[in-house]
Amino acid sequence: MTTEPPSPGISISKTAEPSTLDVSVGPQHPGSGHCRILIRVDGDYIVSADPDIGYVHRGCEKIAEYRNYVSNIPHLERPNIADAIHLNWGYVLPIEELQGVVVPPRGKYISTIAAEMNRIMSHLYGLAIMQGVFSGHTTIFMWAFGDRDLFIELAEMLTGARLTYSFLVPGGPRRDLPFGFEDRLSRLLDYFEKRLVEYDRIFFSNPSVIARAKGIGVLKREDAKKLGVVGPVLRASGVKYDVRKVEPYGAYADLEFDIPTFEEGDSYSRYLIRFEEMKQSVRIIRQALEKIPKGPIARKAPLVAPEGEATGRVESSRGEITYLVMGDNSDKPSRVKIMNGSFRNLIALPFLVRNVHVADMPIIYGSLDYWPVEADR
Repeated sequence: MTTEPPSPGISISKTAEPSTLDVSVGPQHPGSGHCRILIRVDGDYIVSADPDIGYVHRGCEKIAEYRNYVSNIPHLERPNIADAIHLNWGYVLPIEELQGVVVPPRGKYISTIAAEMNRIMSHLYGLAIMQGVFSGHTTIFMWAFGDRDLFIELAEMLTGARLTYSFLVPGGPRRDLPFGFEDRLSRLLDYFEKRLVEYDRIFFSNPSVIARAKGIGVLKREDAKKLGVVGPVLRASGVKYDVRKVEPYGAYADLEFDIPTFEEGDSYSRYLIRFEEMKQSVRIIRQALEKIPKGPIARKAPLVAPEGEATGRVESSRGEITYLVMGDNSDKPSRVKIMNGSFRNLIALPFLVRNVHVADMPIIYGSLDYWPVEADR
């Protein structure tokens, strides 16, 4: 196993050894999504891998130059419909900075509640795919999607939509907590905490899951930092970094929560880190419901942004998302640049699958929780 991570521009050589075979995984594939992974195999072992992205490129950054600041929100959150709030929030933060708009405290708490609900939904989706599709454990697929739908129903109650919300606009969220929402959410959290115990007993402590994922695709701490991975992938390698702690936004500075980490850096740790993060999301939401202040939820923002540039960073379900927004005294941004967790984490794949069995590749790929559309944007 190589000890040095490859450069991001790794590609498969056109000259193959007589004993090797090139295999195309995807782009039409039930696991990889619209992403092709060209692997070179020698028998049952992977010699090298080259992720081929771009099959669902939408040109979101260029489109943003032709739409005003608010009308950009729906299409900028759609690259990852499983984690729409974070893509929405990361874009709105730099606009508010340019415009000098400060969101009222109640609006920050509502945004934080919505974001942590979305984190739980996204992690449940990822665990369903990782264990349900890649590991063949169909029970968790049904369990996770069933529990996710309960959170989706409450998200619809709050925002008016099930998946793509366009809920946060410059100045704050679009609506206040509806009547009965806090009680329903509290009861759902009570139920979900009990379910997490069952998830641990049936899935995460399952010998077959441990055998398939433990010790597979190890990403050591130093390699994780060199490759620049983010989010759960980084924390599963022992690096305790989370934008919610390093550069707090929303109501996170007022709330107590831990940043789970593991030292092993294997696929099992990357599974488990998301399980632990859902526990922390429950903890954050409970505190936010208890501490949420009264008052206005938003302030009116101007239609234009002055000349200048600002960045916004949020800790999405797949890691740090960074937006650069440039204003030019008009109602449209002159430039929008996005860097997201899916793109940064996929860089680790060629390094992780070298010299592993072909059957281990889906486990490793699934543990990265890669979302092709988010990377292609």
